[in-house]
Amino acid sequence: MSALSQLAAGLASGGVRVVDLSAPLGPDTPLLKLPPEFAVDTPKIEIHKISEYDANGPFWAWNWLKLGEHSGTHFDAPAHWITGKDLPQNTTDTLPVGRLVAPAAVIDCSAEVAADPDYLLTADAIRAWEAAHGAIEPGSWVLMRTDWSKRNGSEAAFLNADATGPHSPGPSVDCIELVVERGAIGWGTECIGTDAGQAGGMNPPFPAHNLLHKNGRYGLASLANLDQLPPKGAIVVATPLKIVHGTGSPIRAIALVEG
Repeated sequence: MSALSQLAAGLASGGVRVVDLSAPLGPDTPLLKLPPEFAVDTPKIEIHKISEYDANGPFWAWNWLKLGEHSGTHFDAPAHWITGKDLPQNTTDTLPVGRLVAPAAVIDCSAEVAADPDYLLTADAIRAWEAAHGAIEPGSWVLMRTDWSKRNGSEAAFLNADATGPHSPGPSVDCIELVVERGAIGWGTECIGTDAGQAGGMNPPFPAHNLLHKNGRYGLASLANLDQLPPKGAIVVATPLKIVHGTGSPIRAIALVEG
């Protein structure tokens, strides 16, 4: 059998499972809140009915939407950050689609995050994970499992902000430097964005955004169900909408998992 025939047989038999890595997208989806000096936040998601088997459309139902590119489970293209603004193929309509289906290295930080919501995954922690599971392969997604997605039903719990700002886990600077060095296609988290809540105070600020997009890599945010993925062996499909000059897009991310 060809590789694709084997995949089709596995999907039909249940030998290959499809895991939904996306949170629901709607008016209650938690959205990033910017510091007040930037003034403009992503608008709340709106779903407006055009028709629903009525006088405006007797046989069909459909809606129109109002939402930001970086709402809910979403994809960050290099053009999202100033460091990636001049790269080729840096928007959602120009990026190579062959890079959107890739193996995943899933690093379980859920115990550490349960003890400390500001937990930072470091390069040394990744090296320890590699010693147990093998090196991160070039072209892989590196996904930080924190179980933070279980907070997604409450915007207050998901953002976890106080007077000092948001408190959520993410990568250290040297973590992202190592991810880029390993040749990963990108980095993903279960939080509202790819950086930790306190990442604005790092050097450089927001290292996941700064360093990933500077090097033509991608980001995935607000992922869900990473607890259903093995440390290695899953294939992630993360395809943004082909928005002209798009800096990102909400996605329905999925993973293929054996057994």
